[in-house]
Amino acid sequence: MQLIPSIDLRGGHCVRLFKGAFDAETRYDLDPALLLERYAGMGARWLHVVDLDGARDGVLGNRTLIGKLAASGKLRLQVGGGLRSLPVIEDLFAAGVSRAVIGSAAVEQPQIAATALGQFGPEAVCLAIDVRVDAGGVPRVRTRGWVAEHSVSLWELIEQFRPHGLRHVLCTDIERDGALGGPNLALYEEAQRRFPGIAWQASGGVRDAADLTALAEVGVAAAISGKALLEGRMTAEELQPFLRDA
Repeated sequence: MQLIPSIDLRGGHCVRLFKGAFDAETRYDLDPALLLERYAGMGARWLHVVDLDGARDGVLGNRTLIGKLAASGKLRLQVGGGLRSLPVIEDLFAAGVSRAVIGSAAVEQPQIAATALGQFGPEAVCLAIDVRVDAGGVPRVRTRGWVAEHSVSLWELIEQFRPHGLRHVLCTDIERDGALGGPNLALYEEAQRRFPGIAWQASGGVRDAADLTALAEVGVAAAISGKALLEGRMTAEELQPFLRDA
């Protein structure tokens, strides 16, 4: 399993949201470019970047900054937030982004995601599926910065895109995101059992190296960590087993 550091951008700043709430933001006084260099120095190979302005508004608000990060060439970037048209996705690839992360469009405009998978290939496209687990234990999809709820389940959405060659899926349990309460291991265990051919990226709740070990034992391909890394909750030695290239 690979650890992928995450940077969330809002208005050009590094931030973290608590459980997906835009009014529960923590801003970090860290330059995104310097943070990228720090993660590259640790041995990371990928960086996950979320344009939160894009996720909420549907228009990339941090496009120039993302282009600068990609141009550094120090890490491969997978970028999400506001990717709701093929021209926007093409523009990111032209800027040097390695993988496009499609979120809301996968639910609301599925043809865009299907076309992107066919046009750019399954290694260059990742679906970002944000869920809240309902009272019956079913992970229900949320979109548009997590404010729009849908009746479709995570499992139904995956089935929809499997015929298009879907390979990479980043799944975030919103209730765990930014809360440092531990990842939803049961969710990822079920995801891995139902769809073992998917390279699952687990997001939300990672707080320490023990959580990374637990996710590796579940069998996910990658773990996304933002807040725990920003706050130095894991030592460089603890991180090394999870910073190999995938």
